[in-house]
Amino acid sequence: MEHKDHIHLIGIGGSGQSAIARILLEMGYTVSGSDRTANQLTQSLQKSGAQIFIGHAAEQITGANLVIRSSAIPDDNPEVLAAGAAGIPVYKRSQFLGKLLEKKATLAIAGTHGKTTTTAMLAWMLVQLEKDPSYIIGGVSLNLRTNAHAGKGDYFVIEADEYDYMFLGLNPDLAVVTYMEHDHPNCFPTMREYRQAFIDFVKNLKPGGVLLVAKDQPETLNLVQHVPPGCKAYTFGAPPVGNYTASNLTPNRQGGFSFNASFRTNGSSTAPLARVDLQVPGEHNVRNALAALAAIHQLGEDVPRAAKALGEFKGTGRRFEIKGEWNGIILIDDYAHHPTEISATLAAARSRYPLRRIWAVWQPHTYTRTMVLLPEFAQSFTIADRVIVTEIYGARENNTAFSSSEVVRQMSHPAALFLPEIDQVVKFLCENLQTGDVVLVLSAGDADQINQKILACWQAKKGNHEQSASN
Repeated sequence: MEHKDHIHLIGIGGSGQSAIARILLEMGYTVSGSDRTANQLTQSLQKSGAQIFIGHAAEQITGANLVIRSSAIPDDNPEVLAAGAAGIPVYKRSQFLGKLLEKKATLAIAGTHGKTTTTAMLAWMLVQLEKDPSYIIGGVSLNLRTNAHAGKGDYFVIEADEYDYMFLGLNPDLAVVTYMEHDHPNCFPTMREYRQAFIDFVKNLKPGGVLLVAKDQPETLNLVQHVPPGCKAYTFGAPPVGNYTASNLTPNRQGGFSFNASFRTNGSSTAPLARVDLQVPGEHNVRNALAALAAIHQLGEDVPRAAKALGEFKGTGRRFEIKGEWNGIILIDDYAHHPTEISATLAAARSRYPLRRIWAVWQPHTYTRTMVLLPEFAQSFTIADRVIVTEIYGARENNTAFSSSEVVRQMSHPAALFLPEIDQVVKFLCENLQTGDVVLVLSAGDADQINQKILACWQAKKGNHEQSASN
């Protein structure tokens, strides 16, 4: 590739595609792209110099030397067809990533859960260590205020997404697998196929590479058996298991946990690494932080200084992101869309707000996931005081006869309610929320509108009260 190239991205508003677009812009390429709707990512890219089209049309690829399509884009997309007819190369994201990672040490963070936060943690620590890393994160880092950057340093930190086998386009120098259990059944119908994808990812380690996996999770631990000859594998987890351990967990005033991070090689004594004081809540974030700190240690970087940076880590967008507070009611957005993620996020909410009434508002994501994991979803809301379930967000899947009302019917929760439309949820919450409540919207779709609309409702009420007072 040469910097004079014009690269067009179809589905540019997605987290993966928008990150590639930002990297390319910072590297000096001409960038254009299209998506069905505008969002904050497309607006930010447009301000940075990308040409953004809303909707798909053949003429929008005019001038492009190369086209990158997201996994959600079908073969009959007019821009894909036009590129083929014009002889313009069309790459999937997985096929293109290798070109971005040339001449960089690739640090790839994979796993069913925790990969976005762990990627953001590692990128933030390396930035604070003045390493100027390149990075691609599956969400906007609240510290870095972006989801991607083309750094001048030696490291490239990348979220290794398994969907559509994207991560098989990577050849990491260091790989982390945070936690692994069956997901994306539309892409991986069985756990066997899902497991094999991760095995193949591990086999892609570069000679001399390093693998870090959770020891207290059987599926990830099994990956150690598939490390290529000449590569090393280390584990992390709660003591006494793991080469890297987090011990003496205690809640802190920042709303997270503090812990001691330690390291021991196989058969040797344990050596302390650092004390970590997190402000992001939940024990699952202790695991994420330990994995990221283990990566820093394996890279030979300054661990105590990196641990201090971890204490300043604020999280990523839609990962326990507090959106607003009014009259003692707190609104939070979270991306959790798998039963294990939902349970962990609710546990984090209960840890931070032990005496408050917690509302879990869940928008199921994709029909296949909701149907395949229905029993697990039905049991994952026990910590919440109130549960509201919307209709399923289909994403790349077409509507079926299945409805998430079936999940509610199978719940044993005494206060679970099915409200299919977002506006119904907003109306119900505005009428029923009380001082001290915590609203946790769990969605990988468009239900983040809920908290935005509640905030708008509160702002309108505040304006009416101020107007009445002035009269």
